[in-house]
Amino acid sequence: MAIDDRTTTPIPESTSPKQTTSTWSALRPLLLRVHFYAGLLISPVLLLAAVSGLLYALSFQVEKVLYDHELRVPAGERVLPLSEQVDAARTAHPEGTVTAVWPSPEEGATTRVLMSSPDVEEGKSLAVFVDPYTAEVRGDLPSYGSSGALPLRAWLSEFHADLHLGDLGRNYSELAASWMWVVALGGLLLWIGRRRAAKRSLFLPERGPKSRRRTLSWHGAVGLWAVTGLVLLSATGLTWSRYAGENVDVLQARLGGTTPTVSATLDGAAPTADGGGHEGHGAGHQQPQAPAGADVGIDKAVEAAAAQGVTGRIAVTLPADGKGYVVKETDTQFPAHLDSVAVDPADGRIMDELRFSDYPLFAKLTRIGIDAHMGVFLGLPNQLALAALMVGLILLILWGYRMWWLRRPTKERTLSFGRPVPRGAWRKVAATLLLPLAAGTALVGWFVPMLGISLLAFLVLDAALGALAARRASQSAS
Repeated sequence: MAIDDRTTTPIPESTSPKQTTSTWSALRPLLLRVHFYAGLLISPVLLLAAVSGLLYALSFQVEKVLYDHELRVPAGERVLPLSEQVDAARTAHPEGTVTAVWPSPEEGATTRVLMSSPDVEEGKSLAVFVDPYTAEVRGDLPSYGSSGALPLRAWLSEFHADLHLGDLGRNYSELAASWMWVVALGGLLLWIGRRRAAKRSLFLPERGPKSRRRTLSWHGAVGLWAVTGLVLLSATGLTWSRYAGENVDVLQARLGGTTPTVSATLDGAAPTADGGGHEGHGAGHQQPQAPAGADVGIDKAVEAAAAQGVTGRIAVTLPADGKGYVVKETDTQFPAHLDSVAVDPADGRIMDELRFSDYPLFAKLTRIGIDAHMGVFLGLPNQLALAALMVGLILLILWGYRMWWLRRPTKERTLSFGRPVPRGAWRKVAATLLLPLAAGTALVGWFVPMLGISLLAFLVLDAALGALAARRASQSAS
């Protein structure tokens, strides 16, 4: 994503005070060098994240076609009780234990009965699809995460998150999320700070024959339109990252933004915190045991929840380990319907309720942000926006590398690449600005460790290359 432009024309004094012009003139070479190296060295990681993210965004619609037999049925006249549908799933898979039920959300859709089963790997559930009109079992598939990703989307989700390498692979996605906002915002400042004859060129790419200037125009204009989405993806991606995610959780708790959950404990214990997660990160299935005493059944529990306004697209967690039923709304369309209630299995009494409107503001924003990152917030429009954003990111990276290639010395016949921005830009920045900037960078590097560690590695490498170049120059002069 490197904007490789070495012109240093300051902003005209008519639109900016002298102090601002002087400050920008000093900061711009430093920002340009950081943007150049970050774009050059981090872009392969960003490209991998963009391609896998694009495939993930498209997988929602592919999933509907690929698993149509399991997901859709001919509409009938009467929907059978949930208990009969669950019994059909148990009969088809006696080796499994039912953990949750997703009733048919609309006409012609199947009911999904989730089971813990030895036939699926750890962290996933066996989803049994039942015709709500006939109780016919339409099939079964592994299901992953809070959005119920089926095999194709689950595979792509894991590939996007960790390349199927576990904790080691998560470092790649955290590195991408750590740097994307830096590269995006740095590019935005460089693009806005350019001197231009017409404001139109700020928002729209220039026309004309192919050239480095035209490539830069496309890179800058598309980056301007994409920067907000890229920064939001970076921020939400860090919330469940391996290292920065821990710091985000601590900050969220201190700001009073921890996501609450409804209390389903039969002895009335206080609710526990639940941070929400990205396809299985932060939301596991309970391992159920038969509750002691009477059980009013799933149908009565759903009726009790409906009386409290918890209706529509819902998920029902069955009683387990001294807990009651949990019925929660899962409609993430705008406005989101995410209310939940806990139901006592003995008598159908509502033990606790939680309204999405009562969530702390930070918890609401976190939930909406993560859902948007996962492509489930607004459904198809969300997925199309993610796909467009990933295509934009891929193009920005390719344009950045093209500009770097076009800067190579053309007189040399040997393979060569574009020159970087000259060293020593930081020396032109006043100490009153450089010290706070360094302190802020150190603080951000501590809060986002993958950013701090990789930035330190860049600085060490750059210093080593600078020392080597100075030594060769000295030897040539002597």
